[in-house]
This record gives sequence, C-alpha cells and structure tokens, in this order.
Amino acid sequence: MLLRNITLHDFGAYRGKQSLDLATSPGRPIVLIGGMNGAGKTTLLDALQLVLYGPRARCSGRGNRSYDTYLRECINRQADPAIGAEIELEFSIIVDGEERIYKVFRKWSVSGKSLNEYVNVLVNGKWDKGISEGWADEVEDLLPLEIGSLFFFDGEKIESLADPERASAVIESAIQSLLGLNTVQQLRTDLLALQRRQKLTGEEQETVAQIRELEERHAALQQEVEAMHAVAAGLRPQLDVAKLTLENAEYSFQKDGGELYERRRELEERRKDLAKAQAATEESLVALVAGALPLLLVGEQLTAVHKQAAVEQHAEESGQIIDLLAVRDLDIIARLDKVLPATELKELRTHLEADRRDRESAVTVERTLALTSDGHRQLAGLDQVLANEQDRARELLAQAADRAAALEALDRQLAGVPDEKLIAVRIEERAQALRRVHQLEAELASAHEAHAASKGRRDALKAELERAHEARVKTLVRAEEVARIIAHCDKQRAVLEKFGVALLNRHISRLEVAVLDSFTKLMRKKGLVRDLRIDTHRFQLTLIGADDEPLDPGRLSAGERQLLAVSLVWGLARVAGNWLPSVIDTPLGRLDSRHREHLVDRYFPHASHQVLLLSTDQEIDEHLLKRLKPSIAQTFTLVHDDTTFTTSVEPGYWWTSGAAHVA
Repeated sequence: MLLRNITLHDFGAYRGKQSLDLATSPGRPIVLIGGMNGAGKTTLLDALQLVLYGPRARCSGRGNRSYDTYLRECINRQADPAIGAEIELEFSIIVDGEERIYKVFRKWSVSGKSLNEYVNVLVNGKWDKGISEGWADEVEDLLPLEIGSLFFFDGEKIESLADPERASAVIESAIQSLLGLNTVQQLRTDLLALQRRQKLTGEEQETVAQIRELEERHAALQQEVEAMHAVAAGLRPQLDVAKLTLENAEYSFQKDGGELYERRRELEERRKDLAKAQAATEESLVALVAGALPLLLVGEQLTAVHKQAAVEQHAEESGQIIDLLAVRDLDIIARLDKVLPATELKELRTHLEADRRDRESAVTVERTLALTSDGHRQLAGLDQVLANEQDRARELLAQAADRAAALEALDRQLAGVPDEKLIAVRIEERAQALRRVHQLEAELASAHEAHAASKGRRDALKAELERAHEARVKTLVRAEEVARIIAHCDKQRAVLEKFGVALLNRHISRLEVAVLDSFTKLMRKKGLVRDLRIDTHRFQLTLIGADDEPLDPGRLSAGERQLLAVSLVWGLARVAGNWLPSVIDTPLGRLDSRHREHLVDRYFPHASHQVLLLSTDQEIDEHLLKRLKPSIAQTFTLVHDDTTFTTSVEPGYWWTSGAAHVA
C-alpha cells in the first residue's frame, strides 16, 4: 500500500485547503513532516485514521466523546459549520495482482442540531457507488483496523509498548490480526457454532423424508431412462450392420442385372410403343412415294417440260394479241407523225414491225404439251409441292432412324435381362435384408419412444422434487449436511487447533528473531541483551541478558525501553512483509544522541517502503536531518499561527532551502 496524497479542508487547526504530496521513490521512502508542539502533527495522524475508518478510528484526540461530538469539534473554528470539514486521501494498493488507486472523500457538516456525514470513493478515477456506500466493509477487507492501527503510532503508543506488562496485549493483537492467527481461531469458533446449530424439527424431518422418497423414485426413473438409452444405443450398431447388409444385397442385385429385371415390363412396353410408331412412320413414307415425290427422280425432264410449257404459253398469248398490236402500232405512228422527227419516227416504225414479226414467228411453235390455263397453273405449283414433300420425307426418315436406334437399344437391354431363376436368389437376399432393416428401425423407434416416455416421467418427478427443494431448501441442505458437519467438525477443530499452535510457534519464532535483530541494531549497548523470548500463552516479552538469565526490564533506561518498543513494531512489520506504510509521530523522545542516530540511520530508512515521519525541530534537528537526507523523498513544515490558531502546510523543513520559518 502507498499513500499518495492527503488534503485537509478546515479540519482541526488546518484552515482552508491544506495538501501534502506523499509520493516517494525507490531508495527514498521517507516523507518528513516537521512541526512544533501543538502545530497539528497528531491531528494529521488522526486525519489519516479518520478518513479511512470513520467512527471506528482510534483517534488520540477523541477521548471518550461521541463520534458526532468529535466531528463537530474537528471543524475549524473559523470555518462555517454548515459547510463543514473534509478529508481527502488518495492511496494505491495491489488487489488481485493489479494496482488499484483509491481516492476517499469523507465530508461532514452541521445543519442545526444534526450532523451530516458523506463518504465518496473514486476507484481508478471513477466514482463507485457500491464501494462508497459500503466503505466500512471495503476498507476492512483492504486494511483491517487492527492491522492499520499497528502502523499508525505516536509517542503514546510507543510508551505503551515500552512497558513489557502493557506490551503483551499489543503483541497478542498484532500476532492475531497481522499474522492471521485470528482467522484460524475464528474458523474454530465458527465450526463450534455450526455444530450447535445442527438440529431438525419434526416438521423438517417429515419434509426431509418426503424429499428422500421423491429422490428414490427419481433415482429409479433415472435408471429406467439410462436402461432405455442403453437399449437404443445397442440397437443403433445393429441397425447400421443391417443397413450395410442391405447395401451389399442391393449391390449384388444390381450387379446381376436386377434393375433390368425389374424394368423388363417397362422396357417391353416401350419397345411395343416404339414399334407402333415406327410402323406409322413407314406408312407415311409409303404414302409420300405414292404421290408426286418420285418426280424428283426426273428433275431434268421436269425442267424441260417447264420450259416447253412457257414457250407454248407465250405463243398462245402472242397469237391472241398480234392483230391488236397491228392496230395499236398504226395508231401510235399516226399520233406521233407530227410530233417526232422523220428519223425517229422511222426507227419507231421499224421497232414495232420487228416486235410483230417476233410474235408472228412464235405463233408457229409446235404445241407438244397443249396445256390449258389450269394445266399451266398446276405445273407452276408443282415445285412447291415437291419441296414440301421432300421436307416431309426427310423428317419421316429422321424419325424412322431415331426410332430404329431406340428399338436397337431396347433390344440390347432386353437381351441383358437375366433369367428369373438366376435372379431369384438375389431377390430373396435383398428382401430378407430389407425386412431386417425395417424390424430394427421399428425396434429403435420403440426404444426411443420408451426412452422419451421414461424421460418425461423423470422430468415431471424432477420438477416436483425441485418444488419440494425450493419449498424447504434450507431444511434439506441442513439435513444433508448435518451428519457430515457433526461428524467432521470436531476433527476439523482439532486440526485447526494444531495448525493454530504450529502457526503461532512459527510466527513467534520469526518475530523473536526479527525483534532481537531490530533491537540489536538500534541499541548502543551491544552486550546488554543476548536473546528475547515471547510467551505463546500470555504473549509476554522476556529479555535474556548476557548471563543467559531473564533481564529485569527495570534495568533498561526509559530510552532503551522506547527502542525496545520501536524494535517490536519494526519486527512485526518485517514478519508481516512491510506491505503497509508506517506513520510515526514524535519518535525520538527520551533518547540520547547515539540512540537517535541509530534510529535515523538504521530504522527510519528501512521501517517500510513508505515512512511518514512527524517530528519537532528538537527531534530531527539539523545534524540528524543531514544523516536522514539521502532517504527523504518529501519534506513539509506545519506552520502554526498563534494569533489565529490555525495551521498551514509549507514545503520544506527547517534548515532546508525554501523551508518555512517559525517565530
């Protein structure tokens, strides 16, 4: 744990906002805070405890006053009680292996006769409502009060530890809380209390009996569900084997032509239909041949006929119009006689005469066909008829070829159909395998249904059992645990007792070594104390002198007893692991110069990873300041104004640059 900053707002003698940066660095663990008597050093120590523990804080200035009265009196006299006072503390601590930064605000104010107190906590810069409302529990988990109080000590606590008779209570408290022995004792106490509570009423026993009956029925149904599941699980591999057998039978059936055998009727029907269609196609081809289609075989002769028909038709047409052309030509010549020149008119007359002569010669052609008008029309349409007949013939021939190929393929397939006697064995094998698959599928479905039914009954009973559990869950838990708890509590308490004794002896041994080593380092007289022992029953500390005899504490001076108290605190911290900062107020009273030097050289720099040292100018003087300086990270001076009775925090320390001067 590291203290990072503390800020006081109108708390005690501290007027306004007074802040101290408590950050340290490796090798410089000390924050030195100087102040004259009455300047507010103890108030600062109280503020540290108050902001953390509130009403449970062991503040030296509280005495026997109530918490409300103490808070009222802690508000600075010059401040407005309605605004009140506030303490802010920022510290870091390792939680679950990660650094977590807490900033705690404790504020209180007076409203009439009422006092209002507020606690707010920021964790890693964010306000946490749950931690703020439950800070008392949170701080007890982080830094238990019994442990924290050992590291926040002033002259009075040192004085109490210096008395061996009074120190035993502190030693016992420290060992129990700081070293974990109170946890062992609390476990033994809790086990004993648990034993005494193990008793069931008649109604609870009846409820437990009913629940036990339901549990037995549920267990029986669970066994039935598991049995049905096992049956289904046994059938699955059998079904897999049967399916594999069926697949093999199907393969053998197909390999031996079974598919063709099953399709024989279908193939025969298809062949019959194809044969009928092929016959129809052939009949259509015969009908085409009986028509005009054979004329395509005499194509040249048919072309000559077309030409002769055209000549004869032209001769006939010429014979019909030749007389009309003679009349027409005379009329044309008469009409153009005066219009055209004589030369052109002569050329026209010559042309018309030549045309009549050509037509007259055509009339003399021999008429071998002598076709009528209908005959000429029929001859002209013959080409289209032949083209259509030819296309139809090609279509029918293609159909005939396709159907012939299909008939051939069907004939090949039908030829491959095995004989019924040959395939009968394969058919029987396949049928038998199929029946086996169907049988196992039915059995598996039945097993699944039985499993589902058993599971449904089990789940219904489970729901009933859960309702019974919910109705009397505490009774049932106690009934289930009571026998085991009663049987084992005594044994566990005995184990814990042995463990506690062993743990205590181990910690006491380590503490004896650590305290003796610390005391030896601080003492000026090297041979005065040779050993020390701590009684494990009364926790009394006994010093052993050079003569191996117990040393009367009265032989120690007041300063030596104070060093013994410091050694005890130091030893406890070392055994606990030095994980808390040490806050030490006015530590050097009653010590001579050599002992003060030992404390400054050997204790303060090593007391913890962070040490807040509150001192007067007579304790850490200029000489000791020089010896302590290499270990100092921060210095402050508490400056008290005797006219206003207020204290302010100034940087620096006496005899350092920038230090405040006190009149």
